[in-house]
Amino acid sequence: MLSIERKQAILNYVKNKKIASVNELARHFEVHEVTIRRDLTTLENEKKLKRTHGGVMIEEKIISEPDFQKREEVQFEEKQRIASYASSLIEDGDTIILDSGTTTGHIARAIQDRTKLTVITNDINVATILRHSSIKVIVTGGVLYPETYMLNGMITEETLRNLHVHKAFVTTPAIDLDKGLMHYDEYLVPAKVQMLHSATEVFLVTDHTKFGRISLYKYADFVDITSIITGIELDSSLKDRFLEKGLIIHTT
Repeated sequence: MLSIERKQAILNYVKNKKIASVNELARHFEVHEVTIRRDLTTLENEKKLKRTHGGVMIEEKIISEPDFQKREEVQFEEKQRIASYASSLIEDGDTIILDSGTTTGHIARAIQDRTKLTVITNDINVATILRHSSIKVIVTGGVLYPETYMLNGMITEETLRNLHVHKAFVTTPAIDLDKGLMHYDEYLVPAKVQMLHSATEVFLVTDHTKFGRISLYKYADFVDITSIITGIELDSSLKDRFLEKGLIIHTT
């Protein structure tokens, strides 16, 4: 394999795996580690990937997300598993926040037959799922984003600021090993920050594709969340890197 072909193959491999070690790449491409390190240095200088301790990862930059219908279809089964695990952490008598998102929509479906719960949400879709349940539903109010069924803005932030709940289940479009939780829209950040501050326990519920992504605005450090719930699809080496940060990650 020519050097230029190998570099492109390395990019494709790491893009698929999210993270890879030098040893792993050397074994996969059947070349010496020195050769891999030289290729990685070139690719890093070209800003095509990011070197880490003993390996490499690609930072996928997120500036927007697909529309609601497309997001609803992506990683559907994984999101169901995440929701099932998350629902097992919700106890009778809990007051919880369900952030806007397709994964939290699945959590709403998973708990809709429960009783003795209070759900606070800024997502019209979540509220609609729970409309016939015995659960007390509080909608934050705010400006409606019709493409996502989300409520946001000053009213949303003020409502959340005056609440205290047992558990919050939040979503994110990007989570980076060094930078924490990130978002592409500055107008959506304040409400998420208030959710973090309003809960005793904060669970990040996100499918594995959000790992290794970066975006413009950082809104939380890992110390701001209790744990992460994601799918078993998360690459084991990437999971290990996050665990080294002291994070608790539940894969399901």
